[in-house]
Amino acid sequence: MEYKSKPTISITISCLLLFLILFAHLISIRAQEVEDESEFDYKNGSGKGPGKWGELKKEWEACKNGGMQSPIDLSNQRVRIIPKLGVLKRNYKPSNATVKNRGHDISLQWDMGKAGSIQINGSEYFLQQCHWHSPSEHTINGRRYDMELHMVHESSDGGIAVVGLLYKIGPPDAFLSKLMGHLSPMRDQKRENKMGMMHPEDIKLLGKKYYRYMGSLTVPPCSEGVIWTLNKKLSTVSREQVKLVRDVVHDYAEENARPVQPLNSRQIQFYDPSPED
Repeated sequence: MEYKSKPTISITISCLLLFLILFAHLISIRAQEVEDESEFDYKNGSGKGPGKWGELKKEWEACKNGGMQSPIDLSNQRVRIIPKLGVLKRNYKPSNATVKNRGHDISLQWDMGKAGSIQINGSEYFLQQCHWHSPSEHTINGRRYDMELHMVHESSDGGIAVVGLLYKIGPPDAFLSKLMGHLSPMRDQKRENKMGMMHPEDIKLLGKKYYRYMGSLTVPPCSEGVIWTLNKKLSTVSREQVKLVRDVVHDYAEENARPVQPLNSRQIQFYDPSPED
């Protein structure tokens, strides 16, 4: 009996380790945003719009059944001021980047792991890409703004943290202006353009105040466990910039913003370094 139990235990442990490795790999794959524009859209009545995402694929069920979905309304009545959150630590550096037409949005993607990172709760999240939604996906006290930028970061263990920035109509956004000449050719068949060296710090986060909450990706597979940090102070973008960013993509929808999702029992944290700031 003793002789037979040893290989049995060894096999069991080996199978368990293999399962854990495959499971971790599966989570990493599922956490990524879908980039195939044909798989979903933002059009009501198309059968592939936001209300149907959770029914299109089994691995997208969180879009329908998840309890921590994004975006949400950042209501003052739900916000709790947490001074110990501290200033958002950004450690970015210039890296080669490529602007891509993903069909449902315009994305700027940096070379993997070379554009720097942010630190949250002692963990490091490396910048992968940024993209734009119009109108904004998150709302503040029920108000939706003209555009929203998402800077998507990933940790070494597959965790995701997104830094969001809301825009209102005004002077052109300087960072977006650098992309404008590269977007027009992407109206037709061209899907991407090399941008050369781009510095993420050129995306200006005005002020130090921000909201934070636990949510999800705002596109399929709507994976949850995403740490959201949304800058409190608004930036500005011109109407021409908003129009071009939307006209270039291939979805022919007027907007690419997911509707606001229920907050449920989640807490919205708010960092305010000083009442006078």
